[in-house]
Amino acid sequence: MIRRIVLSALALLVPGAAHADWHEASTDHFVVYSDDSPERLEKFATQLERFDKALRAMRRLANEPVGEANRVTVYVVPRMGTVARLAGNDDVAGFYRGRAGGSMAVVPRYAGSGELDLSAQAILLHEYTHHLMLSLWPHAAFPSWFIEGYAEFHATARFEKDGAVAFGLAPQYRGYGLLAGNALPAEQLLTAEGRKLNDEQRDGLYGRGWLLTHFLTFGGNRPKQLATYLDAINSGKPPLEAATGAFGDLKTLDRELERYKRGTFQGRTVPASYFTVGPVTIRKLTPGEAATMDVRIVSKNGVNDKTAPGVYADARKAAAPFPNDPGAQIVLAETAYDADDYAEAEAAADRAIAANPKAIDAFVYKAMARMAVAAKANDQSKETWSAIRKVIAAANRLDPNDPEPLMLFYRSFAESGQAPTKNARLGLYRAYELAPQDRALRMNAAASYLQESNLPLARELLKPLAYDPHSRGMAKVAAELIAAIDAGKGAEALQRLEGQPAGEEDGDKGKDKNDKK
Repeated sequence: MIRRIVLSALALLVPGAAHADWHEASTDHFVVYSDDSPERLEKFATQLERFDKALRAMRRLANEPVGEANRVTVYVVPRMGTVARLAGNDDVAGFYRGRAGGSMAVVPRYAGSGELDLSAQAILLHEYTHHLMLSLWPHAAFPSWFIEGYAEFHATARFEKDGAVAFGLAPQYRGYGLLAGNALPAEQLLTAEGRKLNDEQRDGLYGRGWLLTHFLTFGGNRPKQLATYLDAINSGKPPLEAATGAFGDLKTLDRELERYKRGTFQGRTVPASYFTVGPVTIRKLTPGEAATMDVRIVSKNGVNDKTAPGVYADARKAAAPFPNDPGAQIVLAETAYDADDYAEAEAAADRAIAANPKAIDAFVYKAMARMAVAAKANDQSKETWSAIRKVIAAANRLDPNDPEPLMLFYRSFAESGQAPTKNARLGLYRAYELAPQDRALRMNAAASYLQESNLPLARELLKPLAYDPHSRGMAKVAAELIAAIDAGKGAEALQRLEGQPAGEEDGDKGKDKNDKK
């Protein structure tokens, strides 16, 4: 467990940043916040959209729109040290958290040159590729080496002046690890699930994962073997059996990789004519939004019982001058809820709703605060929970494709001691469809399918979790549940799931964060 760092939210970022001119850039798939110049922010957001569209075009994937609530929010903070402090780990240079209605990434404005150093751009593109993998292939199980290798393959994207995007460039920042030796020979790389990797091997998972992904994409000597291998993994074959069945002798594969890494690497360029990037909308944040941005980032990142009171105190101070600013009041409502001040959470939510009747997050925190009060009082009366569900329904009407109200509606039945209705279950499944990247939501949907004795669908949802290198605790639980289902013990699987904690979210470089949300 990584040591948690307790810091004042307003001291976490650059002094005076709360008074900087923060801007928001909105695109089809992203919402980006930065106190950089509007021109630089627009360029950055445009490149993110170009990346998304070009990746989909290269992989012949449909460019399906996402709702406003399902875009990824990117917070650009001043420096790498800020990212490390937010992550609670000095080795973290950027991170992503997949959450329903609030997937977020935090990256530094500068993080090296992008050649021999890991750049801020590469960090974000790597993390966003993870998001896309979970969103585009929600039921696919991918082994750790491919999850990281596929992300590294796209992280080095180069944005050409004519609008094209080039993929497959070598990650120079992995060069030393790749050329200095062979930290993970092919057999170890392909069976890395469940292994305890040291730092050198962990770096090898990324570097050699990239190398094998690139080799199987451009090497030319092993056509369709990657698809055969992934099909075998998804059919339930053990990693070693799947690997040998697809690739043959793994020592031969390893020798080919060693030769390949010293050659010239091909790439693939997607012309600008293959995709269309929509407009980028730039908005200067209100004074209340800007004043609470630092504490908002800390709160969205996640708090615990120790840190919540301090973050709440910072939010109260920052939001006090802006009682009629919905953005500032929503931050206050969130931090008050996390600090167990449910009366103030509802009051702040009401102020936000009065200022902006379409503020969905305000309705969400109003309902959550009321649910917490009812649960604390053991109030299971029909009247109380009917009133709470009316608040949730108001949020759902504002955006039927926001997964948070759907999840909250389902949760209201468990917390009121009632069996979920059919509509509640359907809402949960719809929330999962909208946000398959949320691990806890995925696990809850799998539990609901188990309750309905729909073992095949429960297994489908659990399968990607079992291979997830970023959530080892949850991956272990998912693997055990799949084994129980395969053994015909669905009822036992359900009992085991209900008795297990949600698991931790580790992240790309050792993050370990159990937040309250």
